[in-house]
Amino acid sequence: MGLLRSTFYDAPSVAVDDAEIVRRMQAICDEFETYGYRRVGAALRQDGLAVNSKKVRRLMREHDLQPRRRRRFVATTHRGALHCGHRKIPHPWVNRRRAAVAPTVSR
Repeated sequence: MGLLRSTFYDAPSVAVDDAEIVRRMQAICDEFETYGYRRVGAALRQDGLAVNSKKVRRLMREHDLQPRRRRRFVATTHRGALHCGHRKIPHPWVNRRRAAVAPTVSR
């Protein structure tokens, strides 16, 4: 191939300072509010900027670029009487105290 190994594995000549990385990270976080450090790092790599994940986490923490948490909808039970048209339906716990008709016998 005609290249020395040290030339092939040499570090990239263009070093990007932290201000440029933060500027790009802010643009990504403004566009996608729920992106964490993994997705932000992947977006930076897609833009052609290879940054260590630890550096991405540190810069996001220092510049308050933490993602918004997605809140899951939690269905809660309905407390009180349910309405079914014109009449009230009692709560499901109301009729639990019934007398047993016959004892259960296991054979």
